[in-house]
Amino acid sequence: MSLDTSQAVADFTAKLRTMAYWCRSAGARRSALAAFAAGSISVLAMAPFFIWPVLFITLPILVWLIDRGSACSPRRWLACFWPGWWFGFGYFMFGLFWIGEAFLVDAEHFLWALPFAVTLLPAGLAIFFGAATSVAGLTSRPGLNRVVALALALSATEWLRGHVLTGFPWNTLGYALTMPLPLMQSAALVGIYGLTLITVLIFAAPGVLLAGERIGKSRAALAVAVLPILALMVFGGIRLAVLKDEAVAGVRLRIVQPSVPQREKWLPQNQRQIFLDHIDLSRRLPDSAADEAMAGITHVIWPEAAMPFRPLQSPEALAMIGEMLPPGRHLISGGLRTVETDGELEARNSLMVFGDGGKAVAVYDKIHLVPFGEYLPLKGWLEKIGLEQLARQRGGFGIGPKPRPLLIVPGLPAAGPLICYEAIFPAAIVQGAARPGVLINLTNDGWFGNTTGPRQHLHQTRVRAVEEGLPLVRAANNGISAVIAPSGRVIARLGMNERGSLDADLPKAVATPPYARFGDSLFLIAWLMIVGGLVIWRFKFPNAPDS
Repeated sequence: MSLDTSQAVADFTAKLRTMAYWCRSAGARRSALAAFAAGSISVLAMAPFFIWPVLFITLPILVWLIDRGSACSPRRWLACFWPGWWFGFGYFMFGLFWIGEAFLVDAEHFLWALPFAVTLLPAGLAIFFGAATSVAGLTSRPGLNRVVALALALSATEWLRGHVLTGFPWNTLGYALTMPLPLMQSAALVGIYGLTLITVLIFAAPGVLLAGERIGKSRAALAVAVLPILALMVFGGIRLAVLKDEAVAGVRLRIVQPSVPQREKWLPQNQRQIFLDHIDLSRRLPDSAADEAMAGITHVIWPEAAMPFRPLQSPEALAMIGEMLPPGRHLISGGLRTVETDGELEARNSLMVFGDGGKAVAVYDKIHLVPFGEYLPLKGWLEKIGLEQLARQRGGFGIGPKPRPLLIVPGLPAAGPLICYEAIFPAAIVQGAARPGVLINLTNDGWFGNTTGPRQHLHQTRVRAVEEGLPLVRAANNGISAVIAPSGRVIARLGMNERGSLDADLPKAVATPPYARFGDSLFLIAWLMIVGGLVIWRFKFPNAPDS
């Protein structure tokens, strides 16, 4: 190591030590501000930015703030809770700000709720981070021991965030290690929660090592920072070289992206024109040239709620679909339908398949509804105080049959249907014993404008394709529509607010990856092994320094 390099490392180490001392000795207000700022900056590690090196600074800050809390008494658990909560509050406030856009679509009715949505949801989700830092502060010593404890606690609470109260695993920390594309391949092994465990270890440890009391740790810190990421990149590069983006024979898709403004979509007077617009785009090539015969196209795909009415109850709509489709072709579209359940009529958010003559040949009803968007939790009580779901569907939507059935579409491999954010839930994509050969995701991200939200949504669906080893076809009202290979590679796409159609072949599925076979059990095994190793280390070397 040259003299100049050694001096640069020494200067950087000195700055880290100063930062660590400041965090450990800061007052309550400064500690909260530092945690909030670190969490806010950490959003840059997520889509669409992927500036994940920021975590080399922000996660050590969180560790040092836990050190501060663990030195407090009494109520040490609470002192350790607040750094995590403030970190999470900043992380979710800036990562989920786009949710506020949905309240502007029908501002006359919902604008009053916008401030509550953009603050209360992040505040609630931040509790999971606070619980993790509280556990890490109570069960570990400062140094690498605490980094490992934080990695274990945060990966566990991130898993809980994806499951408690129907779950909301948006921007799980592991997504930091899913771009560039070679890094994404590790999701096929351990899934997003396993990557979360790895993420905290990789990004928190180097800074904590460098700022520790012992001298001569720069090489160890560099190794911790570089070698795991390099190993993930090498594994991903090999996997990408082995996987071949082969196409399914005899299948040619046309995805329609109409980019209907969300403010206009649900107005009754616009329904017919929106429907006609979808038909018109279906009969056009991507360059807008007329293609009445749909030459070579086998399946046309429309987004979620492309028909903002009940097409199965509209003979005129069915006839027009039949007229649009040449013989033997099929339309896959989102739409509404009504089902009688226990003597009552219930609305469903559905994916429908239409064939010759506009006949419906298959239907899937969404099973994972959006709280407050498609149904009201504690409905009876909340309706009494004037609340209603954003979709403003009287009575809300009902849930389809569980577990999620395979969708049998003539001419396609058995399909796994996913409507909207059903595509963000790891290990819940395939719910039966039989595996699909393709995932079809219909969504309408028009609620969230031209923000980071739709881009984050697309990225998370790409990771699902890698986890499952399946191609994923995505039709979005205003973008981003795409055809995604099992490697996560985007074969074709239509960008945000582009209006038009997209023609593409369907990639073949690949051999079932470990994560698709075993789900989160591999993450659990790794988690328990690290816990066991930590316990053994503490038992054998109770006085050993951590850093």
